[in-house]
Amino acid sequence: MPSIQLLLTAHHSAAGGDAAAESTLLAGSPGGSTVRRSVLPGGVRVLTESMPGQRSATIGFWVGVGSRDEAEGQHGSTHFLEHLLFKGTTRRTALEIASAFDEVGGESNAATAKESTCYYARVLDADLPMAIDVIADMVTSAVLDAEELEAERDVILEEIAMDGDDPTDVAHEKFVASVLGQHSLGRPIGGTPEAIRGVSRESVLAHYRRFYRPDELVVTAAGGLNHDAVCAQVLTALESAGWELDPEAAPVPRRSVQPAPISGAPGLQVIKRQVEQANIIVGCPSITATDERRFVMSVLNAILGGGMSSRLFQEIREKRGLVYSTYSFASSYADAGYFGMYAGCAPQKVPQVLALLGAELDKLAADGVTAEELGKAIGQLSGGIVLALEDTGSRMSRLGRAELVSGEFLDIDETLARIHSVSVAQVNALAGELAAAPRTMTVVGPFDETERFGL
Repeated sequence: MPSIQLLLTAHHSAAGGDAAAESTLLAGSPGGSTVRRSVLPGGVRVLTESMPGQRSATIGFWVGVGSRDEAEGQHGSTHFLEHLLFKGTTRRTALEIASAFDEVGGESNAATAKESTCYYARVLDADLPMAIDVIADMVTSAVLDAEELEAERDVILEEIAMDGDDPTDVAHEKFVASVLGQHSLGRPIGGTPEAIRGVSRESVLAHYRRFYRPDELVVTAAGGLNHDAVCAQVLTALESAGWELDPEAAPVPRRSVQPAPISGAPGLQVIKRQVEQANIIVGCPSITATDERRFVMSVLNAILGGGMSSRLFQEIREKRGLVYSTYSFASSYADAGYFGMYAGCAPQKVPQVLALLGAELDKLAADGVTAEELGKAIGQLSGGIVLALEDTGSRMSRLGRAELVSGEFLDIDETLARIHSVSVAQVNALAGELAAAPRTMTVVGPFDETERFGL
């Protein structure tokens, strides 16, 4: 089935039992899973994937707001809200929220990212209405109690301190900040200790009221479910919470995908930490989330550093024995992205490993990839995609990303077709672009910050 554009001009669904009467069929086959999309009153978007034979379901309530969207004085508010929404509503205490899922053997959690926040739960299919009601209550009616906020402030500060004790996390955070410069995507998702200590309840509350609205809300679900019933249950829960659901309201537009100018800080930065192993990242700005070359990037990443047979692993670990862990990675957002290569090694080996990371990227750009490498990478990615989508949580997340990020839904066959369409020439061209970009090098280890490693 060809890809489906998730237009924001979709028909609004009626209320109650007819909630999905005007839903759009995005994918499906007789006897197989079906993907549908509806826009409810208020501009609330609902996307479901019905999977016959599944006795469980995963539901996610997404808000298209992340750490990049925080105004001055509100930094850290998005992650703060992720914690606080579990601390009680006008209808439920924190214990009652937790007990609702424990009593049925379900799981609930949340995730804050740079461009979205998701509150989700996995339950038996029969308990899906309960999960919808509880999470809708959290999203619409959080109390944000002042005492709970102060207690959670300390919890978040401990979380940040824990991450700060992990040199790998430090390397990644510092690398992203250097590559993206002043762009808001360069800020840490959880906020800095200074920001968390300084943000007020009024600022967190203002952030909550600004973004937790019907037209910002996307609900996605996958598993043993009925699309019409999910829409009706979501609508009932939101109306019971007192949200005003204007029948004529439309969803908010998606983010601009116009690439942003990136003025990072190429070159070497050294962060001093008294650790036994140095952590190294070398990389540069890269493509956005909707770039047509995103499948090419996936293949390139698999070839360079995506597994035990990748070039980085074979050259730096297997052949030379310099590291235990090495890999490459790419992260893409609406208007910016970055690419990097990581390695962890003994401090005295840093100059050699730094040189090898850069050399492998240069070699890939200069000599190109082989047809054998291309086929292996395509097979690796194809298998990983199919295996991942055997889980209802992965399918729920795929719907959320399609709605919020790309505005395009690809079924599995179309996704695999795009991976298989990647050519040697396309990978070589992208490798050349990455190799030519100014490089940022981040090293975390027991070094003076003036150390240059012979560069």
